Amino acid sequence: MKQHDIIHSNLFRNFPEIKFGFSTKQGGVSPEPFCMNLSNAVGDNPDNVNQNRKIFFDKLGIKSEQVTYQKQIHSAIINYSSQPTHFEGCDAIYTDRKNNFLAVSVADCIPVFLYAADKKIVAGIHSGWKGTEQKILSLTIDRLKNEFDINSEDLVAYIGPGICGEHYEVGSEVGSLFDAKVRSERNGKYYLDLKKDNYNQMIAAGLRESNIEVCGLCTYKEKKLLHSYRRDGIRSGRMFGVIGLV
Repeated sequence: MKQHDIIHSNLFRNFPEIKFGFSTKQGGVSPEPFCMNLSNAVGDNPDNVNQNRKIFFDKLGIKSEQVTYQKQIHSAIINYSSQPTHFEGCDAIYTDRKNNFLAVSVADCIPVFLYAADKKIVAGIHSGWKGTEQKILSLTIDRLKNEFDINSEDLVAYIGPGICGEHYEVGSEVGSLFDAKVRSERNGKYYLDLKKDNYNQMIAAGLRESNIEVCGLCTYKEKKLLHSYRRDGIRSGRMFGVIGLV
């Protein structure tokens, strides 16, 4: 697996005590259209999925048994992970334990990763339109403040690859739920910029602009590089973003 098969965060590179990486479509053993698919829920051969995960995790220098997974359900449910495990039904996980790597699975929804350097806490959030509307990111930041007494100004954040506002068309019933600052209308259709909404949530929570990195890649546009459910439908694979303390 080549280095460009993993997307890194420039901000997180400043902290050698954490590992972070975001997979792409490239470098896997699954046949088209799955390629480097890391999900067992999309119809890919489980043996291929396991091999893809091993390739990705090996590149990060971690093992599968060190990973906390979550069955994401587009909720505002947040779980603390005391050890590597699998959560049934949540969309945000956080930990202060070393060698417990948090996985967020995406193929258009917005992945957000947080690191509180002073308290040594990491979090991974899956924020589709439902999670964004329910402000799961804001709720996660509040949880970290309440449980660990973190200062939001010290939080470092990375918004990973996700669908961009140009291509994320929604119905009026969904569009009307969002602020006009993150909603546009073209030819009678609504388009949402979920990255911008999540960014705005972090600014409102007190994060510094200089501590927020936003990946400019759009999953829908990057057909060769990234999976997209909106583009490819049920035959699309899934990517992982993984963060953890070492």
